[in-house]
Amino acid sequence: MNRTTPAPAPASAPVPSSVDGLIEAVLAGEHGPPPSGLVATSVFWIHHGTRLAGGDTTYLNQYVLVRLGGSFGGCAFEAGEIDPAICRDSSGTPLDVLLREAPRPLRIAALDAYLSEARPHRVAAAAAEAEPVTLPTGTPETRAKARDAAIAGLLDIDEGARVGLIGVVNPLVAAIRERGGDPLPCDFNLKATQWGDPVTGDMHEVLERAEAVVATGMTLSNGSFDTVLERCRSRGIPLIVYAQTGSAVARAFLGSGVTALSAEPFPFSQFSAEETVLYRYRTVSRA
Repeated sequence: MNRTTPAPAPASAPVPSSVDGLIEAVLAGEHGPPPSGLVATSVFWIHHGTRLAGGDTTYLNQYVLVRLGGSFGGCAFEAGEIDPAICRDSSGTPLDVLLREAPRPLRIAALDAYLSEARPHRVAAAAAEAEPVTLPTGTPETRAKARDAAIAGLLDIDEGARVGLIGVVNPLVAAIRERGGDPLPCDFNLKATQWGDPVTGDMHEVLERAEAVVATGMTLSNGSFDTVLERCRSRGIPLIVYAQTGSAVARAFLGSGVTALSAEPFPFSQFSAEETVLYRYRTVSRA
């Protein structure tokens, strides 16, 4: 596997220690042009369900998305957090207003759009800062398996290492096992994996036991990302983020707590049967 280094922020940009700190730095113009001069052309949302063949879990997902110039930012959210009227009310809003005043999922989507526009993942790949991975044409099951194998491929672990999985999808549980890891699944909405493994709702218990952590970008939406980041930093264990939500936001923390990232910008893999690309970033760390 190619070892890649994180896409650099502007030389004057501080290393972020928290998501709110990153937003403040963006508002101050430390990561690119002032967001007060930019407009969210379009705000929209997607609500969909998925049940993969052979599984007994229906995944229900809601995303709010922001179009900014040539880029999109996205953030998953829990049912009821925001209302569809936000699309009408927020489209055409100055980006700095969204970053300051919007509900958290929309703030994350706006931040993601800004950072994606400042440095698209395809540009980072062209500069050899990220590794593009093409997901094959095919069924949802084929594409989900390929995506989750690409995520698990970022794990550099010893056989039997305990891998905390914050945000559970069954193909990723299987992919971690195929890499030799012992998954410790944690999710607020699931009680068991497809194979009957218990899923805990106690993130802190998992973070204490894990020798490496794989976390979804949904942690950016629900506010738990900073906790996961700080605990992995303090314990000195690898943190791999797989992000449809906030893929460019998580990228800002590479080398500052995040050791690897699977970044999947919109349109996400589940919305196409054709080839799509995700981008893998990596720093060197081993469990």
